[in-house]
Amino acid sequence: MGRIFEVRKEAMAKTQAKKTKLYSRYGKEIFMTAKKGGTNLESNLALKHLIERAKKADVPVDIIQRNIKKAEGSDTVDYEHQRYEGFGPGGSAIIVDTLTDNVNRTVSEVRHAFTKHGSKLGVNGSVEHMYDHLSKLEVEANDEETLLEVLLENDIEVIDIAPSDFGYLIVADGYALDSIEGVLRDNHINIHTSNAGWYPQTVVTLEGESLETFYKMIDMLNDIDDVQNVYHNVEEGNES
Repeated sequence: MGRIFEVRKEAMAKTQAKKTKLYSRYGKEIFMTAKKGGTNLESNLALKHLIERAKKADVPVDIIQRNIKKAEGSDTVDYEHQRYEGFGPGGSAIIVDTLTDNVNRTVSEVRHAFTKHGSKLGVNGSVEHMYDHLSKLEVEANDEETLLEVLLENDIEVIDIAPSDFGYLIVADGYALDSIEGVLRDNHINIHTSNAGWYPQTVVTLEGESLETFYKMIDMLNDIDDVQNVYHNVEEGNES
């Protein structure tokens, strides 16, 4: 009974930590987007779409509203985006996106996570060229041809459209996510999921000690308060 309780307690703590991290990530993004473009959702579509994504991710309404009010107030906190690129265990290539109010603190913590696991940060561009920045949206639509027509008529350059469990998966430029969401909603096309991120062009396979070290490093990076997203090109190998 005692062991089961401890295992369950540890699992619950990890789940809560992930939720807290998610809430913090969205909170910072909402605050900065509102501070930059204003809190009127009709004129700041980036904020409107960000809030919609936050709600789909089950971010509590009070966290959303708190950060909007914070942006309306006299809070002098200012976050800036910083990207770090580096090479991890087994030749893995890693991108770390952060939102920070103290660059020196953030780079120190990110570098420590790399060096502690026998890895190193690279210069800007050393890893990014191995990735594609893409928007991926799952939508409910009747047919691919009509969906493609709607997007092209609104000057959305589509990389791919493929069937998915919820209808179709749209793949497009990573910087066009807000525009794509706006077009889809204007045409009453339901968005199931949407995300913009960095996707590796090729992957490396890790196993054994290298894989274990890699996971520890990723966990350490994700535990840093200023880290918003960590992207990597690792897939898990099958040990014989």
